[in-house]
This record gives sequence, structure tokens and C-alpha cells, in this order.
Amino acid sequence: MQTYDIIIIGGGVIGSAVARELTRYQLSVAVLEKESDVCTQTSGRNTGMLHAGFLYKTGSLKAQCCVEGNREFDQVARELDVPFKRTGKLIVGFTEEHRQRLLAMIQRGRDNGVPGMELIDRARMDEIDPSAGGNFAIHCPSSGILDPFIYTIALAENAVKNGAKYHLYTEVTGSECLPDGRHVLHTNQGDFVCRWVINSAGLHSAEISDMLGIPGYVIQPVKGEYFVLDKKAGAFARIPVYPAPTEHNTFDTHATPTVDGNVLVGPNSFNVEDGEDYSVRQVGMDGLQESGARMFKHMKREYYIRTFAGARPKRINPATGEIQDFLIERREDVPGVINLVGIESPGLTSALPIARRVVALLKEKEELTPNPAFDPTRKGIIRFHEASRAEQARLIATDPDYGEIVCRCETVTRAEIRAAIHNPLGVCTVNGIKVRTRASMGRCQGGYCETRITAMIREELGKAVTDVRLTNGHSTMFTGSVKGGDQA
Repeated sequence: MQTYDIIIIGGGVIGSAVARELTRYQLSVAVLEKESDVCTQTSGRNTGMLHAGFLYKTGSLKAQCCVEGNREFDQVARELDVPFKRTGKLIVGFTEEHRQRLLAMIQRGRDNGVPGMELIDRARMDEIDPSAGGNFAIHCPSSGILDPFIYTIALAENAVKNGAKYHLYTEVTGSECLPDGRHVLHTNQGDFVCRWVINSAGLHSAEISDMLGIPGYVIQPVKGEYFVLDKKAGAFARIPVYPAPTEHNTFDTHATPTVDGNVLVGPNSFNVEDGEDYSVRQVGMDGLQESGARMFKHMKREYYIRTFAGARPKRINPATGEIQDFLIERREDVPGVINLVGIESPGLTSALPIARRVVALLKEKEELTPNPAFDPTRKGIIRFHEASRAEQARLIATDPDYGEIVCRCETVTRAEIRAAIHNPLGVCTVNGIKVRTRASMGRCQGGYCETRITAMIREELGKAVTDVRLTNGHSTMFTGSVKGGDQA
């Protein structure tokens, strides 16, 4: 039985942001994450947008946290060494009805404190990005793009650097209160005891809320499918391009460049029962092809390299089905619990503002002592292909493994793979290496490098070939030796 002051259930971008903020104080903090990594579900299965905050109801937590998170992100990205570009965004329209919706959106953005939004014509659009569809558009200069994998990982690594403990593959199965007010969390890895529990379980936040004694919330998973386009398409994409909002104030398919030069086209949007079903449908991809071509003029099949899906945990009113605001609560009748339910988009942008609000709720009940050793910085893995020729030569002279390319498509070296294998969170899956280095994210999607990464995991960690996983405990890379050789 392990004991902490605070245990966070869920290690995605929100849980990891909360963990980082709590390590600013002299507290023992643990994160229980049921998956093999911190970015396998909603936190890693999204568009990677830094939203501006114009879409959300004025005064809502979504609007407040989004605008706050957007304003601070340049500094956050520098502190945590997160790839980020403040590209701006175009929201395009074709009809007079679209124009009226865009004008209403500009007014909402101004009410929410979003700077610089303006309606522009086709000539100005061509100056910004001629590949964008539409006859006119909103230009919102404060929007940006980031790497959602690296951001989530960076928050988690910085939390670990400052004393937090991560327990991966640890699923909470039950909860009870002790006579002294502490909580016992039952998991598949044994029991954990704490004074405070923070529910940040994303798609499962309503279930965990029930378990902790706060019933009644309903999460509706809303699935979205995406195409990933090659960097050849990325050469034409300068800025995220979104369509005019629907009458329900939501967005359909959009085209978004990534910080690494690809283009994401999607998502579509539909309700599902199983938020962890990440399969994609042919009918969905056919629809994305058609709708994506209206946003991005270079939507060609020759550029397709991958599809994927994600799900957003929307909190809904069970009586009306209406989508609800973020929920951040502490209740006097359920002591020692802080509940986060329905944290969906713009959760990535809002992660640290949400975390600060969690800390504020905690401070209402406890006096927290600052941690004088807290360090807000984190340094990521060196990206060899981004270095100058002189710096590359210096790196190779220091470590010859920088001179061996493991992933040819993304020019990822053996030294980078080794650094990723020995990451602070102890993640040792092939996909864990992928999201930390981009190895296998290129044109061949791992056809060349996956077996080499698997071999390196074996060598560096002393694992049997049958123990190396793609993502989780059920995704064995190999069941044995093809030729009956050594399986150690």
C-alpha cells in the first residue's frame, strides 16, 4: 500500500498539468494512469491547436481558461521545450449566411478578450495562404499549433523532475474512505492511500466521479476521424483553415498544418458508446476527402499516409442532451475530492489554467507551503535533423550514435532513440518512442525503422522480444522468432 498527500486519477494533459502545478508546493503527489503512456487517448488524438477562445460562451470556464492559456503559451513552450508556432487561423465562408455567422463570432471573440480578429476578403486570404478555400474569412492571429504529444509528455516529465510519481498501467477499480478521512484507491496494481483525490480521468471522469461519491454526471464520447497528409502537402499549408461554424456553433472538417510539416484533415464528429474504439470507417474517410477539399486545395490521395481517430469527453445534460461547460468542483459533502468532468476541447489550451483552479480549490481547505526547489523548465530530446551542420558534427563527435540514422523518413538517430527509451516516465513501448522522436511518423510509417526500434528497446532494457509492446499490454510486437532463433 503506497501513501501520498494527493493522487491524481488520469495522466493526460490535464492530469499532468495538475501534477506539475501541485509540485510547486511541498506535497507528495502521484498520478495513476491506466494506459502505457500519458498521451495515448484524448490528449494525443486531436488536432494540436492552440485555440484562441472565440467559440465559447462568454463567461464560461471554457472561454476563460482558453483565453488565459493562449496568452501564456509562448512562455510555457519555452519553459517546457515544446514545439509551437503562433500561426494564426482562418475561418472561411462561402455564403452570406456564413458571413453573418463569422461577424457574430468576431463579436463573441471580442467579448471573450481574443485580440486582433478581423474579417478579410479573398485577396487578403491569398496573401496569408492561397491554398485555403472560401470567399472571405476571419483572420485570428493569436491561434497556433503545437505538438500535443510532446506538450503532455513535457508537463509529466516536469512534474516528475519536481517530485511527482507516475504509476502507468494502473487502473482504479474502486474507492473507499477511512475513518480518518483519507481515501483508499483500489487498483489493478494494489491499493493507494491519500488525503486528496483529483479526478482527471477524461473519457472515464463520470465513472470515477460515481466511484468517489459524486454521481449523476453523463459523458458522451464524440468521435472524430482524421487523415494525416505527407509533408509534401504540408509545403502548401501555411495556416489552419476552418469552415464557418454551423448553426449549432461547432466546426466541421478543417485542415491544420502540424509543427513538423504534415497536414491533418478532420475531424468529422459523431456520438459513440465506446470512446476508446479508435477504428476509422471508410464512409467517414470518404466524407473527409470531400469536405477537406473545400478547406484545402491540395487534398490529394497521393499525400495520404495515415488515418486515426480520437474521442472528446463531452459532459451533457442527461435530460436535454445539451453540451455542458467544464466542471471543476470541490464539495463539502464529499471531502478530499476535486472533480474534473467533461474536460474536452479546448482542454489542451486550457490545461494549466485548469490546473491553477484546482490548486486554488485546494488552498481553500489547506495552507500550502511553496517548494523552494521547484524548477519550471524541462529540456526535450535533441532533434538531430533540426541542428546546423556544425552542431550535427559536434553531436557526432560527442556521441557516434548521432551518426547512425534509425528512421530515414524523419532523420531520427540512434542517439535520439536511446534517449527516448530512457525517458523519465519509464515508457518503453514502440509508440512511446514514436511520439517522443517522430521515428515511424514519416512516409513509410515505420516500415523501415519499427524493427530497429524494437531491437533497441530489447538491447537497452534487456527485454525478451515477446515483451516489447507497440502501445499497451495486449499489443505484442512479436510472438516469437520467425526463424526459431534466440528469443531472449
